[in-house]
Amino acid sequence: MLVDSHCHLNYKGLVEEQYAVLDRARGSGVTAMLNISTRESEWRDIVATAERERDVWASIGIHPHEADAHPDLDLAKLVEEAEHPRVVAIGETGLDYYYDHSDRERQQQSFRTHIHAARETGLPIIVHTRDAEADTARIMGEEMEQGAYTGVIHCFTASEDFAQTALSLGLYISISGIVTFKNAKDLQQTAAKLPSDRLLVETDAPFLAPVPHRGKTGEPAFVADTTRYLAELRNTEYDELCETTSRNFYRLFSKARP
Repeated sequence: MLVDSHCHLNYKGLVEEQYAVLDRARGSGVTAMLNISTRESEWRDIVATAERERDVWASIGIHPHEADAHPDLDLAKLVEEAEHPRVVAIGETGLDYYYDHSDRERQQQSFRTHIHAARETGLPIIVHTRDAEADTARIMGEEMEQGAYTGVIHCFTASEDFAQTALSLGLYISISGIVTFKNAKDLQQTAAKLPSDRLLVETDAPFLAPVPHRGKTGEPAFVADTTRYLAELRNTEYDELCETTSRNFYRLFSKARP
């Protein structure tokens, strides 16, 4: 078993040859993929892909880059859309202060709305954070005090301190192909020490293709390369890490079924 816990199958670069992309993933041992939405206009197509492909699941959410374009994000609508049997997560959401494509206050409001939806539906939240550790940690902590929810920090690149904060809140951490990059020494040190029962792997395809595919369009098949590298980093067997991260995926995204 090997699961790509975060990919964008309906993005340019993958959607044009989606059937071939899925075939290559399956050929690499990938048994499930979570197809992530980033704006409301994508929801229908992303859910349709999950309806058509039994090893693909879907999320419902608004990326922080898109917060300004969704000023009237409605909690009730998020909850309603998440009732679909193929939707297993809320997001991706969070904060991105690196690009600041959307107003920071609006990003924060959107993030909280997603957390409320996660709490109401019982589905895990998928958190994106870049150059926003302090506010991300603060909001997650404040919201956890208002009521428990589950989730994952996707494409983790933050500090070890932030990792410990997320873990203390009960969240999982997902490692992408960035961990294979030569300049990712701090991430490699953190990834080597993360607890096995909170660890996921992902591609974030079509982005962030791992070594030895850097410079190419990322795709779910490449999660095998990231997992193989991570297994060496953690001094464990590849098959064992595949099994562990897959088991963690189905524990967190409990609405999904193998």
